[in-house]
Amino acid sequence: MNQATPSGSDERQVDQADQEEFALLKGSWNAVLDNLLAQNRIAWLAYFDARLVSIEGETLVLSFADSDKFVGGHDFLAARNPDHKAALLRAIAEETSLELDVTEVKAG
Repeated sequence: MNQATPSGSDERQVDQADQEEFALLKGSWNAVLDNLLAQNRIAWLAYFDARLVSIEGETLVLSFADSDKFVGGHDFLAARNPDHKAALLRAIAEETSLELDVTEVKAG
């Protein structure tokens, strides 16, 4: 017998799952970057300074705001391509078993 869940209950469960996945990924981020470096040095260069922001559903949110802190910047947005993203996602899956997509935000 199905019972209705209280309003917001499903949303809290999703938030909790996202937080647990985020904690797993955050704790494994160095291993993910090491894996990415072994796979594709150019992809590693494109993502090494990414900051983990959150996981929202099945999407990892990355920030590259720190790249603006250097004189002349080193924003590699234009250099990141689908192959680099695929390598990052593969490294994440291999190190954490998480199947995610990635989106980028930049503080303004």
